[in-house]
Amino acid sequence: MTFSGLSQAAENNKGVILEKLKDFFTREGIVLEIGSGTGQHAAHLAANLPHLTWQPTDRGNYLPVLIENLVAMKPSNVCQPLSLDVEDETWVLDEADYVFSANTLHIMSADHVEHFMRGVGRVLKPDGLLVVYGPFKYNGEFTTASNARFDRWLKDRDELSGVRDIDTIEQLALDNGLSFRHDFLMPANNQLLVFRKQLSS
Repeated sequence: MTFSGLSQAAENNKGVILEKLKDFFTREGIVLEIGSGTGQHAAHLAANLPHLTWQPTDRGNYLPVLIENLVAMKPSNVCQPLSLDVEDETWVLDEADYVFSANTLHIMSADHVEHFMRGVGRVLKPDGLLVVYGPFKYNGEFTTASNARFDRWLKDRDELSGVRDIDTIEQLALDNGLSFRHDFLMPANNQLLVFRKQLSS
């Protein structure tokens, strides 16, 4: 089998992400993955969480590689990848039990991060979970010098991108009905953040 454009970072982190998701993605349900990239997370996580139905998505120009890779390596509980731009007024699913996204918020513009949180707030079922993985700042400060260098590299590539401050992410989540529940330190200077959709009053 041949795969297109596989990510070494995804290979490195998929195992540690799985160990955390096992503690949180415990009930049967649908996982909406935003920014599935090469499909490595979808394939590995879904194969090891067989009680879930995994819906991978990405923006249209990234779909061909995602589809090609998942045809070769997808477990039976991974759905056909769908096109999703966080700016879309209507997302590809009306509701989801879980939302997962890895290494996306620092690639998006600040405006897109707002759209991301609004969309998650719309589709996530009450008591559902959002899990995001990636680098973050705290009180405007980088956690490591390497993350500061990474932020400069991102901005040289796209001035609208950059490592996001966790306080901003927490407030955007709260504005869209999500409460911040957990912050786990992960390898390679990353964090795994868990949010829960508040129950309707």
